Amino acid sequence: MAPNKLNSSSGNSSVHGSQSDNGFISSFSLFPEKAVQELLQSPVQGSDDHLIEFSEALRTVAKALRRVAEGKASAQAEAAEWKRKFELERARNLQFDSTEKSSLENQADLGDVRINNPANHPPLSKKANERFERCCSSNGICSHEVLRDGKSDSDSKMVRKASFKLSWYCKGEQSDQHKHDVVSFEKGNITTAERSSKQISLKWESSPQTVLILTKPNSASVQILCVEMVRWLRQQKKLNIYVEPRVRVDLLTESSYFNFVETWNDDKEVLALHTKVDLVITLGGDGTVLWAASMFKGPVPPIVPFSLGSLGFMTPFYSEHYKECLDSILKGPISIALRHRLQCHVIRDAAKNEYEAEEPILVLNEVTIDRGISSFLTNLECYCDNSFVTCVQGDGLILSTTSGSTAYSLAAGGSMVHPQVPGILFTPICPHSLSFRPLILPEHVTLRVQVPFNSRSPAWASFDGKDRKQLEPGDALVCSMAPWPVPTACLVDSTNDFLRSIHEGLHWNLRKTQSFDGPRES
Repeated sequence: MAPNKLNSSSGNSSVHGSQSDNGFISSFSLFPEKAVQELLQSPVQGSDDHLIEFSEALRTVAKALRRVAEGKASAQAEAAEWKRKFELERARNLQFDSTEKSSLENQADLGDVRINNPANHPPLSKKANERFERCCSSNGICSHEVLRDGKSDSDSKMVRKASFKLSWYCKGEQSDQHKHDVVSFEKGNITTAERSSKQISLKWESSPQTVLILTKPNSASVQILCVEMVRWLRQQKKLNIYVEPRVRVDLLTESSYFNFVETWNDDKEVLALHTKVDLVITLGGDGTVLWAASMFKGPVPPIVPFSLGSLGFMTPFYSEHYKECLDSILKGPISIALRHRLQCHVIRDAAKNEYEAEEPILVLNEVTIDRGISSFLTNLECYCDNSFVTCVQGDGLILSTTSGSTAYSLAAGGSMVHPQVPGILFTPICPHSLSFRPLILPEHVTLRVQVPFNSRSPAWASFDGKDRKQLEPGDALVCSMAPWPVPTACLVDSTNDFLRSIHEGLHWNLRKTQSFDGPRES
């Protein structure tokens, strides 16, 4: 299509870009949306393939321009809000400085009295106390320390440290994702305080009453151990026991003695299990732990994982000593590791906003976006808190928790990370770029992976290796840290269990020791 036709279709709109505030040419003046809509509404004559492709391209451009306009409006609103907050804060600081200056002048008038009679120091005024309490009662930590230079009180020089405030961050007033005990203040210095990455001890305030036992299917050894454990927990510990429906059928086939064992009938009862169960015991490998975590869509009871699988990165307990282990755990206290989960939403292109998403899916290991059976490379646009990260061209992308760092992410070249490090692993699968290396992002970010409209093929998303969903061009996958971690009991502590698992499971850094009788430095 000739350029003059494009100019005539735009009416009074100019095709020459106007210089914007930041020095860039505005893309909206080059392709007015009105002109694009008129071109889209005009019928395509004949079967010319070039005209069809050009029409599709214009439709894609129109959609992209609409999204850019929405983003620009949102950014302008956010900038205006930040400017308003800055003006309010500056006015508040000016008012505080003027009040402080008048207070210092009053103290100077009383200087002679304090020197002549140092024992009669006047206390802080009521107004000053109220100002201090009002400042420090808000969501944050304030610094108003007055320090001395280390000399005696008679000739010491008063030094006032700069004031600052560290505020907590929260996503909305109604959100429960508050950040507490992250930073502490002591004499003007910032130090880290207690947080979830440190070792956590669980102490029972009342004895556990109900236990849920989940087993690896189609395993004779696991079935035998389950029968023994259920009998021992009932006879010796007097506990109520829940099992899966298929396990209850197997137990009743073994003996009618197991009539006391309870189970559930539908998914609605599964959603209420966390209100009934005090402890979860898994008999199997890491896959059984993943299955146990997937059953709980919200809070998860503490999990005691016994190793009866091939690999055991999350199963530190040995089944041969289950009586001693369970006896110690039921008495408490026990060390636990909080394993973070990812909360994933699939947002279709037809959705009007991000709230029209499919039901969220929680994953303990990773969510994988790959090319499926297609022979084309995946084309994925990745954003981190609305900031563009990169465009993935390769076999796919892995968004992993630190607990899943020893799973698919490790095979794709990602690093092994301690499970209690709060973060999200960003690992490409066979990228078509030598400089594309894995990333570790902080826990509080929101990641968005979108299939662009110019992608040659759709993508596929799988969640902990299950529930594969097809992502068409325009669809997006949004991931963030879930507010409900999975607490797993530790044999010793989280660090000892993690190092032992990579030594025994992966034979990490196992090599022959260098001979001691070789050449030496003189």
